[in-house]
Amino acid sequence: MLRLILKRILWIIPVAFGVVTITFFTARLFNGDPTELYAPPEANAELLEMIRQDLGLADPLIVQYLRYLGELLRFDLGTSFSTGNPVMADLMNRLPATLELGMLGLAMAILFGVPLGVLAAVKREKLPDFLVRIIALIGMSIPQFWIGLVLLFIFFVQLQWLPGPVGRLPLWVEAPPRVTGFMLIDTLLDGDPAKFLEALRALVLPSITLALCTLAPIARVTRSTMVEALQSDYVRTAYAMGHPDRVIWFRYCLRNALLPIITLIGGIIGFVFGGAVLIEAIFGWPGVGQYALQAIQQSDFIALQGFVIYASLLYVLAFLAVDILYLFIDPRMRPS
Repeated sequence: MLRLILKRILWIIPVAFGVVTITFFTARLFNGDPTELYAPPEANAELLEMIRQDLGLADPLIVQYLRYLGELLRFDLGTSFSTGNPVMADLMNRLPATLELGMLGLAMAILFGVPLGVLAAVKREKLPDFLVRIIALIGMSIPQFWIGLVLLFIFFVQLQWLPGPVGRLPLWVEAPPRVTGFMLIDTLLDGDPAKFLEALRALVLPSITLALCTLAPIARVTRSTMVEALQSDYVRTAYAMGHPDRVIWFRYCLRNALLPIITLIGGIIGFVFGGAVLIEAIFGWPGVGQYALQAIQQSDFIALQGFVIYASLLYVLAFLAVDILYLFIDPRMRPS
């Protein structure tokens, strides 16, 4: 077991190297010249060359690549052209906002998506099944930004129950001292329940939007795998032995249906914690997704490639965790 886990961990090295290489050359070959952002309109060729020297873009591409690899070994993703800060510092500063939103949205999606999928499977071709399938179809077909805009229109514009796209706190509320970066935790540590409620209210609409977008595929995959499990021989045997329905559904069927569900959740984790760019943009959420969007708008390829490397490695780690979970869930994958 330990050897298999170590083998899977070692596979991260060539994958990470490939991600870094592709990201580096793609960012430089297909992006515009960032020197135009810093040069005045009347800049001549000599001034543009001086700016390229300052930005480290005058060297041959292979030299820039080798220098970048050396910086990565020191966990240095470079300096953002637009903010003037190290990209790693920018990402770490924005990461708690993305994690806070992502954990809440993902928890809601799993807590509702898996039971809905089980309900649809055990009530196959009945009203609950049709309702769950309609919800899943709507959640998978409607774009994220449209769901977010509709929720904003209903609960902010019309009903005025929840705050609008103002980020993690309303504009008139002063942020608490930063301790963990998680607004809910920092407001509690600051001993201010009023700010905690404001932070929680600001989380409601973006987390529901994120949950609706990720709940649909979870419910759909859970239903399909549960339907297959319910038709298996061991389930018929369990019914013949007199086991209660809930035991059969959750202990036998769901446990055997977990592999595709966990695989799907691994991909969703990469999407959620990599920064749901459209959702963060709609709600003004200051996470890594909004950081990537700003980098695209400002042709800041240093910040953009730092984000891409972060998001890609996050996917790699998520699926590594899925592979390791397979070893514990499915006995067939363990060494004999």
